[in-house]
Amino acid sequence: MSADTSPSAPYDALVLLSFGGPEGPDDVVPFLENVTRGRGIPRERLVEVGEHYFAFGGRSPINDQNKALLAALRAELASRGLGELPVVWGNRNWDPYLTDVLRETHDAGARRVLVLTTSAYASYSGCRQYREDVAASLIALADEGRELRADKVRHYFNAPGFLDANTDAVLAALEELDDDVRAGAHLVFTTHSIPTAMAEAAGPGGGAYEAQHEAVRAEVVRRVAERTGVEHPSALVYCSRSGPPTQPWLEPDVNDHLEAIRAAGGPAAVVAPIGFISDHMEVKYDLDTEAAETAEGLSLPMARAATAGVHAAFVTSLVDLVVERAAAERAAAEGGEPPQRAAVGPLGPSHDVCPVGCCRNLRTPDKPAACGADWVDPPVSAAAGTGSGA
Repeated sequence: MSADTSPSAPYDALVLLSFGGPEGPDDVVPFLENVTRGRGIPRERLVEVGEHYFAFGGRSPINDQNKALLAALRAELASRGLGELPVVWGNRNWDPYLTDVLRETHDAGARRVLVLTTSAYASYSGCRQYREDVAASLIALADEGRELRADKVRHYFNAPGFLDANTDAVLAALEELDDDVRAGAHLVFTTHSIPTAMAEAAGPGGGAYEAQHEAVRAEVVRRVAERTGVEHPSALVYCSRSGPPTQPWLEPDVNDHLEAIRAAGGPAAVVAPIGFISDHMEVKYDLDTEAAETAEGLSLPMARAATAGVHAAFVTSLVDLVVERAAAERAAAEGGEPPQRAAVGPLGPSHDVCPVGCCRNLRTPDKPAACGADWVDPPVSAAAGTGSGA
């Protein structure tokens, strides 16, 4: 199959872009300094937060999970005859850093890449901040004389495979509960809390973060009822709040909600982390440790549903989105028919190119963000010695 006829054209590489995480105890505080740079958070507070990582040997589980997803994406692409598309992995906050990975990808011959982030929903921290990092990397490479273009896979919260994976996970978690409490179990859908101001600015018109999560919650509840004959009580709740007490963040907290379930006579709970695609620290500590301790203290039976991870349907949907995005670019360039855009639920498929002001940066509104309608590829300098990749 020639490059011109490949379903992945016009892209030369797929970039899996993630948050990053420390690989050992010595990495923890430097990693947290990267995450919080510019916010004026004292080192003592970072050391305190770092205790979450130290409880797990100072190593984040996110890196191994990204490696597993990377392997699964490569295998799925190969199964479709797309094994020639390189799939690389870069992080925002730890090694392998995005700029280094894009530099290596350019030197290997890539001139246009497609970015797949490990965040399924719209918000500043879940989308635009990643786009800002892509922009910073592209600008840095242009200053070195390297010309590289980047597009981004659309939000996939309502991709069929993501919903399949989360539904299967809830059903499996229900089976972990004893027979006498299963039918009355509450489904507790969790995601990362964010400041309310950020939530209000999420998406093109605001409010997208909560709306997208609520759409996933409703669809999973519907599917579980269809499969079991039981419509469980459910709610969207939040974890991992990290801001000052004076700053409003999305609520209720998962621990408070577990207490409310017990106070109302609820017999059990399934905690489903639909806001995360893998079991990284916010899941392992905030849910498997803190929320589990809360439930135990309340004598409330609790099971935690798995994240999407490398669920086969989820990986299939991600590759479907890669192929869809490539087809959309070819159709736009050649005047052909646009591809079908699979999406489940009332919100429909998200945009390919983020509109101006989407998920706006409330601190630095003019900070460049790639993959958006207002992004202009940076001019390439005449710097020498960059390597042609030929």
